[in-house]
Amino acid sequence: AKHAMANGGANANGSSCECCSGCSTSGAGAGEITFRTYSAEEDLLALMSLVDKELSEPYSIFTYRYFVYNWPQLCFLAFERVGTEEHCVGALVCKADLHKQVLRGYVAMLVVERRLRKRGIGKEMVKMAIERMIAEGCAEVVLEAEVSNKAALNLYSKLGFIRDKRLYKYYLTGTDAYRLKLSISNAHLSLAHRDGIA
Repeated sequence: AKHAMANGGANANGSSCECCSGCSTSGAGAGEITFRTYSAEEDLLALMSLVDKELSEPYSIFTYRYFVYNWPQLCFLAFERVGTEEHCVGALVCKADLHKQVLRGYVAMLVVERRLRKRGIGKEMVKMAIERMIAEGCAEVVLEAEVSNKAALNLYSKLGFIRDKRLYKYYLTGTDAYRLKLSISNAHLSLAHRDGIA
């Protein structure tokens, strides 16, 4: 998975995730934040622009299209509105396909604009994605997170993910990652208590 890490690192599989913590989606200097799924080519351009700005590794347009064209319902965007202006400040890109005869969700990219991190935007998109994956019949959800990204690991742990294995030199920077896995039974339990998550 590609989680936009705090250092903006990319992994060898071309996936990334920018995790944030906190529960507020607005605050000083921030406009109203709204969420929706991918719906048009304009969204693709907004997604690409955000990732190019916030991550150190660029992605081919074919990588983006693979996800947003095949699983638009699993691609979530966060928009900030200030006055009459609206722009994309967060994105979560996922997929759901068969793995060993089981439908499995996968978190591929998560990125939030740097100035709006730690406001719960990334967390909210992950929760929405998990709920959608549950509705589609996924038995589990997997992703990768850098071993040093304590904020991401803590967030996913609270959502019910467990460390499945350590992937050595997984990222292009040479750093290791943990593969995290969430069983849907655990997801039901965790999301039922989502309001109690810090």
